[in-house]
Amino acid sequence: MARPVRVPPDHILTAAATEFAACGFAGARVDRIARRAGVNKAMLYYHFGSKKSLYREILRRTFADAAARLRAVSAAGETPAAHVDRAIAVLAEVAHERPYFPAIMLREIAEGGAHLDARTLAALAEVPRAFAPIVAHGTATGAFRPLHPFAAYFTMFAPVVLFIAAEPIRRELSAGGLLTLSALTPDAFVRHAQECVRRAFAADAPPAARRRAPGRAGDHAKPAVNGTTRSLTSQGRG
Repeated sequence: MARPVRVPPDHILTAAATEFAACGFAGARVDRIARRAGVNKAMLYYHFGSKKSLYREILRRTFADAAARLRAVSAAGETPAAHVDRAIAVLAEVAHERPYFPAIMLREIAEGGAHLDARTLAALAEVPRAFAPIVAHGTATGAFRPLHPFAAYFTMFAPVVLFIAAEPIRRELSAGGLLTLSALTPDAFVRHAQECVRRAFAADAPPAARRRAPGRAGDHAKPAVNGTTRSLTSQGRG
């Protein structure tokens, strides 16, 4: 009997991730994963043991990578605002490199984390923990207002994941002429999210800085709005 052709485990993981994103954990089928990967089921079970183990390995690797990248951001000698900008970009990069991840994660959230064991939950916890020092540094230096580090993390994480997961819906809305979204690229959204989070985290200006500069009666200070935010807000009004 011919021995099955061996393939790298990463190849199987990629095929499985596509299946889980499309069908959810319950709907995913091992035989379809094996066909996607070009292996037989025996080889899949040899590497991962079960569908559940395969699913959890995908999530653990994603969480571990995201946590490692956030720790690198925290260790970089930058301003708190620059740390936040880079952290948002990092999460967008992780989701972009793994287009299956937002869909899998949203399904898992909807199902109450039913398929996450203790090891996978521990890997997940490392992601907000890796972000917490960024918040602590910003608060300690006075750049940020007092923030709960995990509330700050969810403020940053959720919009990015939701935006990327909604890409097929945005495409349909645009194709049907229901919304004009051509300018709302992933990069534009990341810039928008960065500005929103920086403003949300920022410490209140001291009273002296809030006083209106002398000028003509009736003058009012106008908030600075950059080109990206102006474009996105004008689309939102449309």
